[in-house]
Amino acid sequence: MRKTLRWLLSLVVLTGTVSTAGAATAAQPEATGTSTSASATNSTTADTAADIKDRLLAIPGMSLVEEKPYTGYRFFVLNYTQPIDHRHPSKGTFQQRITVLHKDTARPAVFYTGGYNVSTAPSRREPTQIVDGNQISMEYRFFTPSRPDPADWSKLDIWQAASDQHRIFKALKPIYDKKWISTGGSKGGMTATYYERFYPRDMDGVVAYVAPNDVVNKEDSAYDRFFATVGTKECRDRLNAVQREALVRRDSLEKRYQEYAAAEGLTFNTIGSLDRAYEAVVLDYVWGFWQYSLLGDCDTIPADAATATDDEIWTSIDTISGFSAYADQGLEQYTPYYYQAGTQLGAPTIKFPHVESKLIRYGYQPPRNFVPRDIPMKFQPSAMRDIDTWVKHNARQMLFVYGQNDPWGAEPFRLGKGARDSYVFTAPGANHGARVTGLVADEQELATARILKWAGVASAAVQADPSKAKPLAKYDAKLDKRKVERQLRP
Repeated sequence: MRKTLRWLLSLVVLTGTVSTAGAATAAQPEATGTSTSASATNSTTADTAADIKDRLLAIPGMSLVEEKPYTGYRFFVLNYTQPIDHRHPSKGTFQQRITVLHKDTARPAVFYTGGYNVSTAPSRREPTQIVDGNQISMEYRFFTPSRPDPADWSKLDIWQAASDQHRIFKALKPIYDKKWISTGGSKGGMTATYYERFYPRDMDGVVAYVAPNDVVNKEDSAYDRFFATVGTKECRDRLNAVQREALVRRDSLEKRYQEYAAAEGLTFNTIGSLDRAYEAVVLDYVWGFWQYSLLGDCDTIPADAATATDDEIWTSIDTISGFSAYADQGLEQYTPYYYQAGTQLGAPTIKFPHVESKLIRYGYQPPRNFVPRDIPMKFQPSAMRDIDTWVKHNARQMLFVYGQNDPWGAEPFRLGKGARDSYVFTAPGANHGARVTGLVADEQELATARILKWAGVASAAVQADPSKAKPLAKYDAKLDKRKVERQLRP
């Protein structure tokens, strides 16, 4: 979840911001099994869009921040009034930011959250493209500006966040009354899973991408096994050597770090010192590479760390981990994540067998070190055990997608005998940006067919033969493009 790793490092390719320009494509009638003509579809969209703003703003507690144009859609940035504590709604409220990418009330809805801030630019997640639907996106509570003031951090937990989604769903369901699919990537995939656990009757399907599942926080050997075998030995050796060399050259590189921090105005009050921050960044390096890079990118890593210049070592570490990640200015935005990692979600701790113990002063630091000390934290070990048990025995119409080379997938969700119409698929060679389109052919077809079925838009042909399943909206290079944010949280 750190800039490159630590749950933080994420939990994110899938929460990236999206470009605002471009044109959306109408649904393909033959794929939906309907006979609606293109002109009729466009007419319906125009008719429903004409008053959609009024309908949204008629919802009690809903207010408009802004509307942004996008061809074929209407896109709204909104605030929705939420209780700070869903168990005691009378004890205050806060404004939660959401967005609505509106296509047509006759289409299904996709409920998306990345688990962090919400992008205020029009974007379309993969399930939204597959079902050619509307998309509602939610900013996770306590990520600014969706933070109560004053902030009672005890009200930041997975049940409260799931209850935020539940209230938004209930408010919008009368408008978008077709099928609903929830989705998210990394921490967003976790969020979609937790929502299903606490409110299993809301959604008609769940598509959770690269969702970590740290059931026992103190047992992280799965990550060590992952790093011992991921990719190729040549690539692992290159990465390990650069990481070790950055610790061998600690004195000289920390002088450069001090200069960099002074120039950028970086401070280190939360983590405690520049030395602690330096080691945290370096120890994120290998994790960060596999989270966001591909095996083919190994050529960008110095081939011989021992003879590489200080500048080459610094540049490689900074490019992958980011030397601003553990400064106060880098941590502040992600305080809610680290708080949750240290209270419910858990955070991985990994070993470094290629580095002599004398070179490591602090080791993988816990989330407590990344949250200001005036915010109290206490870990709840039962939270993730409850989620894991529920998924194994109660999953219904849930799809989990992982990347083969993504460290966060080392501890995935697994299905038990009680699961029904649910799947766990892994995309070969993929990183933290794994998608349905990256699955092997038969799994990609099945996953697409199930998503269409759950959304109520699968044609008879697709239901009879999943190989005929295709996304109902064509790929839009701007609307569907994900900008990778180099942060190592889930």
